[in-house]
Amino acid sequence: MPHESERLYAHACRVIPGGVNSPVRSWKAVGEHPLFLQRGRAAEVVDADGRAYLDFLGSWGALILGHAPPRVSAAVGHRAKSGTTFGAPTAGEVELARVLVDAVPSLEQVRLVSSGTEATMSALRLARAATGREAILKFAGCYHGHVDALLVRAGSGALTLGVPDSPGVPPSVTALTRTAEFNDVEGVRELLRARGGELAAVIVEPVAGNMGVVAPAPGFLEMLRDETSHAGSLLIFDEVITGFRVAWSGAQGRYGVTPDLTCLGKVIGGGLPLAAFGGSRALMEQLAPTGPVYQAGTLSGNPLAVTAGRTTLEIVREQPAAYDRLDSLGARAEELLRQALAAGGKSGCVNRVGSMLTLFFGVDTVRNHSEASRADTASFARFFHGMLAEGVYLPPSQFEAFFISLAHTEADIERLGRAARAVLAGR
Repeated sequence: MPHESERLYAHACRVIPGGVNSPVRSWKAVGEHPLFLQRGRAAEVVDADGRAYLDFLGSWGALILGHAPPRVSAAVGHRAKSGTTFGAPTAGEVELARVLVDAVPSLEQVRLVSSGTEATMSALRLARAATGREAILKFAGCYHGHVDALLVRAGSGALTLGVPDSPGVPPSVTALTRTAEFNDVEGVRELLRARGGELAAVIVEPVAGNMGVVAPAPGFLEMLRDETSHAGSLLIFDEVITGFRVAWSGAQGRYGVTPDLTCLGKVIGGGLPLAAFGGSRALMEQLAPTGPVYQAGTLSGNPLAVTAGRTTLEIVREQPAAYDRLDSLGARAEELLRQALAAGGKSGCVNRVGSMLTLFFGVDTVRNHSEASRADTASFARFFHGMLAEGVYLPPSQFEAFFISLAHTEADIERLGRAARAVLAGR
């Protein structure tokens, strides 16, 4: 481990639980202690010892333009000179909200918040109020933030019915949470026809990203839309990862399925803390102050965050082929990783949707949480450290996504492939 990262980690452990401010940063899933990163530019990050790495983490998918894009950095700096927060409305909030509403099919109104956890928590509260029901359905392996009611079979950070994944979450809180298997079209259809009338909402990552990347099976999202509509339940898409990542209009645009409520995050903040939830005007106007459902946040719609997000989305929108390019880079990365597995004589598979992908070891297919949980995490840990030695920085967990940004080049993807081939061949 580099000396300066080791020193910083030792200090961090004295003042921060586990030395990190979010558990997956600790590298416990892959062993050893985490690198401390110092700076980033485009597709590269540099650690506290000055060592550079080609980055495929991208702040867990938030950095669709890569690190420190000059126009975003300049816009945030200019905004900061006029004040960083007011606890009052600003024009930037309205401008960003208009971009979101125009882009995402399900949105007529949005409420800005500061984290994906706030977005999912608030969407559930609104769904329960709107339907007068209390129970919800989520899917094993889908992570929706550290909301008490959703920390049940919750994916990478917390990989049963109503059994919480964390101490401190009372069983009484999760007793209203039902779980089902992602991509089980017939099983979930049967469940919703039998019990849908009890449910306030079904919440789902339309593309799972927290048991590794898992695409929706043909007909799965369409079934959820049909059956929740029939049952009078709300369908919530957690697009914190997929929003503006897999398409300008999100997964709902890519797959042509429109939910009742949508949660957004990551890309819309342009690297700063920002998230949102939204839906139809009729639903959203049940929120205070126009309605009785309470939700609030002192830093919601923070001027710096909305500036970063708005500028990021402006830059993406100015590139009409942006998502074609991301898909092309993702397809090449998938091809090269498959070739590296074969060349190294290793069993595994690569799942990809657009510019997000996961290399699973030891399994031929991954379509749900049960299959993902059979992956060979020890092999992934060895691969992770091997890639780090080759100068490639990956997510420190088998159950996370690699992210490709518009800052990555074709040469970067080829370098990923060469490094993977070298590591898997044992060279």
